[in-house]
Amino acid sequence: MNTMTDWTLWRSFAAVAEHGSLSKAARALGSSQPTIGRHIEALEFTLGTKLFERGVAGLTPTELGLAAYEPIRRAVEAIAEAELHVAGTSSELSGSVRITASVIIAHYVLPRMLRVLRIEFPAIDFEIVPTDSAGNLLLREADIAVRMFRPTQGDLITRKLGETAIVACAHQGYLKRRGTPRTVEDLLEHDLIGFDRSELLIAAAQRLGFNLKRSDFAFRCDSQSATWEMMRAGLGIGFAQANIIRQTDGMMPIALNLAIPPLEVWLTCHRELHTARRIRAVYDRLGELMGNWLKKSARRNAANANSRSG
Repeated sequence: MNTMTDWTLWRSFAAVAEHGSLSKAARALGSSQPTIGRHIEALEFTLGTKLFERGVAGLTPTELGLAAYEPIRRAVEAIAEAELHVAGTSSELSGSVRITASVIIAHYVLPRMLRVLRIEFPAIDFEIVPTDSAGNLLLREADIAVRMFRPTQGDLITRKLGETAIVACAHQGYLKRRGTPRTVEDLLEHDLIGFDRSELLIAAAQRLGFNLKRSDFAFRCDSQSATWEMMRAGLGIGFAQANIIRQTDGMMPIALNLAIPPLEVWLTCHRELHTARRIRAVYDRLGELMGNWLKKSARRNAANANSRSG
């Protein structure tokens, strides 16, 4: 068995040890569950020992597996760092650029910007990873990340692009049918759309003094894109980014006395990758496009606030 194959097996081992299951490891590596399973079996056969205990809850490293994990983890990071150095020397405006963004941004904001990027950089292929979890830029899970929070991971280049307001909203068809709430208390008389297992929305409401409970939601789902589509379908009232509401036909913001903190938007890239010409070019242009989009929204927010006060 050659060295490359050996390393592939160890890389799969590290992913399973970190994530605790074949399926999660496969998603992290962009592979398939059967492939990762074969890698683990081949590695255990080669070594002549068990590295994992199989159980209902997943795979748990044995004592030998635990002992092997730390040096393999360091090796994975070292190789990823070496790849970053090599990728950072590229001067070509060709190849691939992997961009990760929140589900809402990836689905409803990024596509129109990707159209511009593709026209301007026709030799670059774009890989898009919609996720609300923080991918690891050091391990090349993405080249560029659009974050809704300030990144703290070391060796990152990051800049704040702006902020986006979060407001209550509903489709005009729903408001015509049920009326428009005027106060926070009025919301409880309406069909609300919110999260299922996640308590982020409930916790945010409680910080604002609004005693919201899971049972108050008529429709519950932890997928933000699905809840947005429910709002668009006129099922009820939810909360969304003001600039996405304005660009969507039929969706109406609802003015309530809720001082909801805006979401910050950050553009992030690993320091080494920032020196690669294609990634630097996409990073700078995407930052410009998204920054302009956020500034336009901020101007509209200010104009609406002035008109209400007048």
